[in-house]
Amino acid sequence: MDTGDHSERFDYKTFLEQAPNRPGVYDMRNEQGETLYIGKAKNLKNRLSSYFRPAGLTTKTMALVSKIHSINLTITRSETEALILEQNLIKDRRPKYNILLKDDKSYPYIYLSTEDEFPAVVYQRGKPKSKKGQFFGPYPSGWAVRDSLNLMQKVFKLRQCDNNYFRNRTRPCLQYQINRCKAPCVNLVSKDEYEQDVADTRQFLEGKSQQLIRTLIKRMETESERLNFEQAAEIRDQINHLRQVQEAQSVDKGAANADVVGVSEQSGSVCFDVLFVRGGRVLGHKSYFPDFKLEADSNDYLAGFLGQFYIKLSDSRDYPAEIIIPVEYQESAVLAEAITEVSGKKVAIKHRVRGERNEWLSLANKNADMSLENLLASKTHSLQRTEQLTALLSLSETISRMECFDISHTFGEETVASCVVFGSAGPLKSEYRRFNVKGVTAGDDYDAMRFALHKRYKNLKENPENTPGVIIIDGGKGQLGIAEEVMNELSLQHIPLLGVAKGVSRKPGLETLIYQGTELHSKGNEAALLLIQQIRDEAHRFAITGHRQRRQKARQKSTLESIPGVGAKRRSALLKFFGGRHGVMEAPVEELAKVEGISHKLAEQIYEHLHSD
Repeated sequence: MDTGDHSERFDYKTFLEQAPNRPGVYDMRNEQGETLYIGKAKNLKNRLSSYFRPAGLTTKTMALVSKIHSINLTITRSETEALILEQNLIKDRRPKYNILLKDDKSYPYIYLSTEDEFPAVVYQRGKPKSKKGQFFGPYPSGWAVRDSLNLMQKVFKLRQCDNNYFRNRTRPCLQYQINRCKAPCVNLVSKDEYEQDVADTRQFLEGKSQQLIRTLIKRMETESERLNFEQAAEIRDQINHLRQVQEAQSVDKGAANADVVGVSEQSGSVCFDVLFVRGGRVLGHKSYFPDFKLEADSNDYLAGFLGQFYIKLSDSRDYPAEIIIPVEYQESAVLAEAITEVSGKKVAIKHRVRGERNEWLSLANKNADMSLENLLASKTHSLQRTEQLTALLSLSETISRMECFDISHTFGEETVASCVVFGSAGPLKSEYRRFNVKGVTAGDDYDAMRFALHKRYKNLKENPENTPGVIIIDGGKGQLGIAEEVMNELSLQHIPLLGVAKGVSRKPGLETLIYQGTELHSKGNEAALLLIQQIRDEAHRFAITGHRQRRQKARQKSTLESIPGVGAKRRSALLKFFGGRHGVMEAPVEELAKVEGISHKLAEQIYEHLHSD
């Protein structure tokens, strides 16, 4: 229900008289109807009344309240239901004053394709329901998965190739040559031996390393008694590898599945570090730096983070059996109930732990301290560079926003312009933009720059808070001249423009800086020059990445989407069967005809079309 007053000022007294004493979610909106903040409460009337008692409000909260024009209320049956609704509304609307965690891609897992005759063990992002087999994880990063896969290649030698590659092998690949695979593709290993390797791999991934080592020792002794010294030596090497891993990890002797949350607060910033423990093994950790728009105490920060991190209806993560947190807070029981409802499994939240769990919590807190210290040091370093650049350009105020443009194309093909944004503390990646340049002469960088600048700044006067303190143009006097023309056309000539041209030697660090028609001397301003290089390199990376993606898409379209008689469904079947465009291009007619929906006649037509030039 909308209980807001649409007069010039929000009539909170009338609103509070109508507010119910029931659990629910409140949606605070401004005059334009945009959501400012979404919250939940066990008692809506009591919670909302606290916003209109000036004596207890912080400056940031007072700024929020001053913008309220209406409040929408949604009543729920319980506080748990309110928490789930709150988190999903936040993710959907992304309000300005709520904590917003970046949505990562789905978590990385290790996937064991147990349905195959010779199973593969591979990297897998998320847990797609279409794939039958076993998933192990989640891991905190792709690096942690690849590190584990690298170890398993050395120890167990299972294949890591996809099925299309596996089916089409006629001789062993390089992995066999370097002793990282037993080449089941060409039958150089018996099915029984390979099944034993699969069983060992599964045991390792389940965290039963100690049991596996004991099994391998017995197997080694048996092979020695049979005088099979070569096999015994191979098993000995496996045992040594596994023992080295155990020494490098902090391992619980049980089989705990837990997320351990550490926290650190310094200089007004907060860091949460999540330590992932699966099968008793510490798989790694990941640090998060939520942006809290409203001031609160530590418990509120923790509650906000945990709600954002765990309440995801569409999440494919493997929820742990327990979440270990650094301090107790009142709503932990509500959160545990909500996570249990979302995940479909019982999840406990604990804060008083002993033994190994306490060591994990200490480790998570130390990681949080270290990550936050590194972040603050990096921000301080960035601020120093920004202040030196401000002095170099003789500006009266420290630059708070810098934008840099670059152009990328291949002989005029699929031109892309990039705009990257930096603040005084570093890159603001959520504000990066790319522009697909259209309607200009192919290969004309000047026209492309004009297009990008006009596209970026034509509506700047409507959003003056996004006005950059300086615009950096990757190019010489020509590109800088174009930028000046565009800024004059848009009546934005007050924004400083800085050109970065490659020096005579075209070496990094020897660029020429052009500002207000003159060349700047960088001697004594090395920190400012390093900042400019960082921003320029980031603009170049962002532009060339976008250009390559666009070029690849165009080239794929020109080959596969132009085949007569092959629509989206058949094209998808071809790509899935051969694992990509390259596989389709190399496939003979007989293999093309094996794809569902492709007759032998159509296979011949596809082959002729792909190889006609």
